[in-house]
Amino acid sequence: MQFEKINNKGQAQLFSSKPLESLTKCNPLDIFILYLPIIVFLPIYTFKYEFFSAGRVVSLFVAGIFFWTFTEYILHRFAFHHDAISSWVRKLIYLFHGNHHEYPRDKERLLMPVVPSLFISSLFLFVFYLLIGKDALAFYPGFMLGYLIYGLMHYAIHAWNPPFKWMKPLWRNHHLHHYKHTDKGFGVSSTFWDIVFGTAYDLKKESVDKEKIKDLTY
Repeated sequence: MQFEKINNKGQAQLFSSKPLESLTKCNPLDIFILYLPIIVFLPIYTFKYEFFSAGRVVSLFVAGIFFWTFTEYILHRFAFHHDAISSWVRKLIYLFHGNHHEYPRDKERLLMPVVPSLFISSLFLFVFYLLIGKDALAFYPGFMLGYLIYGLMHYAIHAWNPPFKWMKPLWRNHHLHHYKHTDKGFGVSSTFWDIVFGTAYDLKKESVDKEKIKDLTY
């Protein structure tokens, strides 16, 4: 998606109703407080009460993290950047993601708000349980930890300079996605799937507008 003008101040008004509008915003701490207890509890539960071996719990947990990176890429590329014909689908995409591209400095909308996050994460748990049964109880918390890592990375990229030199490519990757080619660089927490599917930037060849990058960060 492309916007003629990117607003580095303010935020989009998504609903005229103040209660509904408040549900579109999120403090990152809310998401961590919501999911960290689940991420800690479920692996312990499967080990102690479902009698999973430690190796099985760890393997499923790590597989969940890895599967999140794939889900992150697929959702970002094919759902949030879907070139929809239907006006109501375009409005839905703007509601979930487009407003972030138009107002990238809106720190209240860098993560999925609590209510839709709870609904979507519960849906994932339901699907995982249908597909892999009780293994989902160890797989799902890894998946959600992957989501939290993504959320932290996304917030950090928009809020701070990279803390370590080796993380700089992730920052540049997302800056290019916002300000140069929105049809590339769909991975935020990892560029692995961009490399696999041919949507990665060649960071040695790509140039960025330093003033725009300055505007993107707080």
